[in-house]
Amino acid sequence: MTTNLFTGKYIKLTAPREEDTSIMLEWMEDAEYLRNVDTEIAMPKSKEQLLEEGKIGHNEYSFRLRTISEEELIGFVSIHSIEWNNRTGTLAIGIGNKSHRNKGYGSDALQLILNYGFNELNLDRISLEVIEYNVGGVRAYEKAGFQHEGRKRSAVYRDGNRYDSILMAILRSEWKFN
Repeated sequence: MTTNLFTGKYIKLTAPREEDTSIMLEWMEDAEYLRNVDTEIAMPKSKEQLLEEGKIGHNEYSFRLRTISEEELIGFVSIHSIEWNNRTGTLAIGIGNKSHRNKGYGSDALQLILNYGFNELNLDRISLEVIEYNVGGVRAYEKAGFQHEGRKRSAVYRDGNRYDSILMAILRSEWKFN
Protein backbone atom coordinates (compact mmCIF):
# COMPACT_ATOMS: atom_id res chain seq x y z
CA MET A 1 0.00 0.00 0.00
CA THR A 2 1.45 3.34 -1.02
CA THR A 3 -0.48 6.03 0.77
CA ASN A 4 0.37 9.19 2.60
CA LEU A 5 -0.07 8.36 6.26
CA PHE A 6 -1.33 11.81 7.19
CA THR A 7 -3.11 13.15 4.08
CA GLY A 8 -6.51 12.10 2.74
CA LYS A 9 -8.79 13.42 0.01
CA TYR A 10 -9.97 16.52 1.88
CA ILE A 11 -8.10 16.75 5.17
CA LYS A 12 -4.77 16.03 6.75
CA LEU A 13 -3.75 14.96 10.23
CA THR A 14 -1.37 17.39 11.92
CA ALA A 15 0.18 18.05 15.30
CA PRO A 16 -1.46 20.70 17.48
CA ARG A 17 -0.38 24.27 16.78
CA GLU A 18 -0.28 27.20 19.17
CA GLU A 19 -2.96 29.09 17.23
CA ASP A 20 -5.39 26.15 17.50
CA THR A 21 -6.35 26.98 21.06
CA SER A 22 -8.34 30.12 20.28
CA ILE A 23 -10.37 28.29 17.60
CA MET A 24 -11.01 25.30 19.84
CA LEU A 25 -12.13 27.60 22.67
CA GLU A 26 -14.94 28.76 20.35
CA TRP A 27 -15.98 25.12 19.85
CA MET A 28 -16.12 24.73 23.64
CA GLU A 29 -18.98 27.25 23.67
CA ASP A 30 -21.03 25.34 21.08
CA ALA A 31 -23.50 23.16 22.99
CA GLU A 32 -24.29 21.01 19.93
CA TYR A 33 -20.61 20.20 19.45
CA LEU A 34 -20.09 19.43 23.15
CA ARG A 35 -23.20 17.24 23.28
CA ASN A 36 -22.16 15.15 20.27
CA VAL A 37 -18.52 14.72 21.14
CA ASP A 38 -19.00 13.54 24.74
CA THR A 39 -21.51 12.30 27.29
CA GLU A 40 -20.09 14.57 29.99
CA ILE A 41 -21.97 17.67 31.11
CA ALA A 42 -21.65 20.32 28.37
CA MET A 43 -19.32 22.91 29.86
CA PRO A 44 -17.02 25.48 28.23
CA LYS A 45 -13.34 24.85 28.89
CA SER A 46 -10.51 27.23 29.60
CA LYS A 47 -7.31 27.52 27.60
CA GLU A 48 -5.45 25.70 30.38
CA GLN A 49 -7.95 22.81 30.35
CA LEU A 50 -7.64 22.46 26.58
CA LEU A 51 -3.85 22.44 26.75
CA GLU A 52 -3.90 19.79 29.50
CA GLU A 53 -6.24 17.57 27.44
CA GLY A 54 -4.00 17.96 24.40
CA LYS A 55 -1.02 16.28 26.05
CA ILE A 56 -0.19 13.01 24.36
CA GLY A 57 0.75 10.03 26.44
CA HIS A 58 1.95 6.53 25.71
CA ASN A 59 -1.65 5.31 25.39
CA GLU A 60 -3.04 8.15 23.26
CA TYR A 61 -2.30 9.52 19.80
CA SER A 62 -4.14 12.72 18.88
CA PHE A 63 -4.18 14.81 15.74
CA ARG A 64 -5.74 18.04 14.58
CA LEU A 65 -7.81 17.90 11.38
CA ARG A 66 -6.99 20.55 8.77
CA THR A 67 -8.32 21.11 5.28
CA ILE A 68 -5.77 20.38 2.59
CA SER A 69 -6.74 23.41 0.53
CA GLU A 70 -6.43 26.12 3.19
CA GLU A 71 -4.92 24.34 6.22
CA GLU A 72 -7.98 25.47 8.20
CA LEU A 73 -8.43 23.76 11.56
CA ILE A 74 -11.76 21.89 11.50
CA GLY A 75 -11.53 19.28 14.24
CA PHE A 76 -9.58 16.58 16.03
CA VAL A 77 -9.25 12.80 16.00
CA SER A 78 -7.54 10.48 18.44
CA ILE A 79 -7.04 6.91 19.45
CA HIS A 80 -6.86 6.71 23.22
CA SER A 81 -7.10 4.17 26.05
CA ILE A 82 -4.75 1.91 24.11
CA GLU A 83 -4.13 -1.49 25.64
CA TRP A 84 -0.90 -2.57 23.97
CA ASN A 85 -1.09 -6.13 25.26
CA ASN A 86 -4.55 -6.57 23.70
CA ARG A 87 -3.81 -4.38 20.64
CA THR A 88 -7.01 -2.35 21.18
CA GLY A 89 -7.83 1.35 21.31
CA THR A 90 -10.77 3.72 21.47
CA LEU A 91 -11.56 6.32 18.83
CA ALA A 92 -12.69 9.91 19.43
CA ILE A 93 -13.43 12.44 16.70
CA GLY A 94 -15.02 15.87 16.53
CA ILE A 95 -15.68 18.37 13.75
CA GLY A 96 -15.78 21.72 15.53
CA ASN A 97 -17.57 24.24 13.36
CA LYS A 98 -21.07 23.32 12.16
CA SER A 99 -20.28 24.63 8.66
CA HIS A 100 -17.68 21.86 8.24
CA ARG A 101 -20.03 19.00 9.11
CA ASN A 102 -21.63 16.73 6.50
CA LYS A 103 -18.98 17.55 3.87
CA GLY A 104 -16.99 14.31 3.93
CA TYR A 105 -14.28 15.59 6.29
CA GLY A 106 -15.23 13.17 9.08
CA SER A 107 -15.31 10.16 6.76
CA ASP A 108 -11.91 11.14 5.34
CA ALA A 109 -10.51 11.52 8.86
CA LEU A 110 -11.89 8.10 9.85
CA GLN A 111 -10.05 6.44 6.96
CA LEU A 112 -6.80 8.15 7.93
CA ILE A 113 -7.02 7.35 11.64
CA LEU A 114 -8.00 3.73 10.97
CA ASN A 115 -5.03 3.37 8.62
CA TYR A 116 -2.82 4.89 11.32
CA GLY A 117 -4.27 2.69 14.06
CA PHE A 118 -4.05 -0.57 12.15
CA ASN A 119 -0.87 -0.06 10.13
CA GLU A 120 1.24 2.27 12.27
CA LEU A 121 0.16 1.39 15.82
CA ASN A 122 -0.44 -2.25 14.86
CA LEU A 123 -3.80 -2.40 16.64
CA ASP A 124 -6.28 -5.19 15.93
CA ARG A 125 -9.46 -3.56 17.28
CA ILE A 126 -10.67 0.05 17.44
CA SER A 127 -13.90 0.84 19.27
CA LEU A 128 -16.04 3.87 20.02
CA GLU A 129 -19.24 4.99 21.68
CA VAL A 130 -21.75 7.30 20.04
CA ILE A 131 -24.99 8.74 21.41
CA GLU A 132 -28.00 7.45 19.46
CA TYR A 133 -29.21 10.93 18.47
CA ASN A 134 -25.93 11.54 16.59
CA VAL A 135 -27.37 9.91 13.45
CA GLY A 136 -24.76 11.45 11.13
CA GLY A 137 -21.96 10.06 13.29
CA VAL A 138 -23.50 6.58 13.36
CA ARG A 139 -23.84 6.66 9.57
CA ALA A 140 -20.21 7.75 9.10
CA TYR A 141 -18.96 4.98 11.41
CA GLU A 142 -21.03 2.36 9.59
CA LYS A 143 -19.72 3.62 6.24
CA ALA A 144 -16.14 3.24 7.56
CA GLY A 145 -16.87 -0.38 8.50
CA PHE A 146 -17.66 -0.16 12.21
CA GLN A 147 -20.04 -2.84 13.45
CA HIS A 148 -22.71 -2.39 16.12
CA GLU A 149 -21.71 -4.38 19.19
CA GLY A 150 -24.27 -3.30 21.73
CA ARG A 151 -25.96 -0.49 23.60
CA LYS A 152 -25.79 1.09 26.98
CA ARG A 153 -29.50 1.62 27.46
CA SER A 154 -30.66 4.96 28.79
CA ALA A 155 -27.03 5.98 29.44
CA VAL A 156 -27.30 9.66 28.48
CA TYR A 157 -29.75 12.21 29.89
CA ARG A 158 -30.27 15.38 27.86
CA ASP A 159 -33.06 17.94 27.95
CA GLY A 160 -35.37 15.69 29.94
CA ASN A 161 -34.89 12.69 27.61
CA ARG A 162 -32.96 9.45 27.95
CA TYR A 163 -30.75 8.17 25.12
CA ASP A 164 -28.79 5.00 24.49
CA SER A 165 -25.05 5.00 23.96
CA ILE A 166 -24.23 2.79 20.97
CA LEU A 167 -21.09 0.65 21.16
CA MET A 168 -19.32 0.10 17.85
CA ALA A 169 -15.98 -1.38 16.78
CA ILE A 170 -13.97 -2.41 13.76
CA LEU A 171 -11.36 -5.15 13.53
CA ARG A 172 -8.26 -5.01 11.36
CA SER A 173 -9.63 -7.98 9.36
CA GLU A 174 -12.85 -6.02 8.61
CA TRP A 175 -11.21 -2.79 7.58
CA LYS A 176 -10.52 -1.82 3.98
CA PHE A 177 -8.61 1.38 3.23
CA ASN A 178 -10.50 3.38 0.58
